[in-house]
Amino acid sequence: MPLKSYGVLIAQAIGTRREGVKETPHYQIHLTDDQGTQYRAAVNVLSQQAPADLLYLVADDFRHPVTTRLEELPGGWNPLLPGPGGPNLDFVRGNLFDPAGLRTLPPDVAGPDNDLADLLDHYVRRAVDDPDARLYLFGARFGPEPHVKDKVFGFLPGNGVHDIHMNQGNSGRFIGDDGVWQDGGLLLRFPGQSRWVAIFLAFQSQSWHTDDTTGRPLDGVDGTRPEPGTRPLRIVAALVNPAGPAPQEKSVTLLNASPDPVDLTGWRLVARGGGGAPVSAAAPLGPGAWLTVPFADAARLGNHGGEITLLDAAGLKVHGVSYTAEQATREGWTVVF
Repeated sequence: MPLKSYGVLIAQAIGTRREGVKETPHYQIHLTDDQGTQYRAAVNVLSQQAPADLLYLVADDFRHPVTTRLEELPGGWNPLLPGPGGPNLDFVRGNLFDPAGLRTLPPDVAGPDNDLADLLDHYVRRAVDDPDARLYLFGARFGPEPHVKDKVFGFLPGNGVHDIHMNQGNSGRFIGDDGVWQDGGLLLRFPGQSRWVAIFLAFQSQSWHTDDTTGRPLDGVDGTRPEPGTRPLRIVAALVNPAGPAPQEKSVTLLNASPDPVDLTGWRLVARGGGGAPVSAAAPLGPGAWLTVPFADAARLGNHGGEITLLDAAGLKVHGVSYTAEQATREGWTVVF
């Protein structure tokens, strides 16, 4: 079963508290929305399953079409329906970041700037000091509990968000939380700088190849997170706004970065929400060679930002990219990834 109350909280950070290393330590954030409602965000910094240290990735200048979708939402708690149509996060399908870029950090150790709590504090404290900054916290809602004070910050009613991490590909007792388009995350918007910062967290025990319906690990498939520089095929460019009147031929360019030829029979490109194009090649793509693939379902490759994913013959994700409306603005220019 997926999370029962997935959504995004949009609020101002007004305080923080670090928890020491114990059974389930968290980095706690105290927030208030524009109506004065208080919330607590409980961010995991340690896994209950081995390996214990979390995976993290920080995009210090995050550019993705999801930010435009988020700007349309009101402050406070926003429930999000399952599926790819809204601002939902999905670490596997949303092409939010390259999983190969994830790293591990211990939860809380002595010394400055050397653990996950330090990293979170670095960004959240900047938001606390900026009254215009807003946090966008994706996860599951808890509360409100009218007669129970918050156990960390003491406000009433108790109220907040947790599961601010990847919520698919689980194992053991956590498989009940699996689902698609319901991953957690922490985005910070600094309007004065016209900048977004994104922090993504995952557990080392989670799989990166999951069922498109249930979010559970695929049987018989190695779901290990990809290592940097090990994937032979990459999407390197896309022409999403061709010059001239419609209909226009849009295209995506692939590169074989490996020293070996790759047979592309049965491979395909897909865009968010469906639609795509088969990858047709008369022969295996040679080492260092590139291939430009016409994107027949041009409507899915819009000028307002989007995501493009490369799937192999088994339907497994090989690589994925995203582009913003700003990148697609200039007619006739190819977006380079």
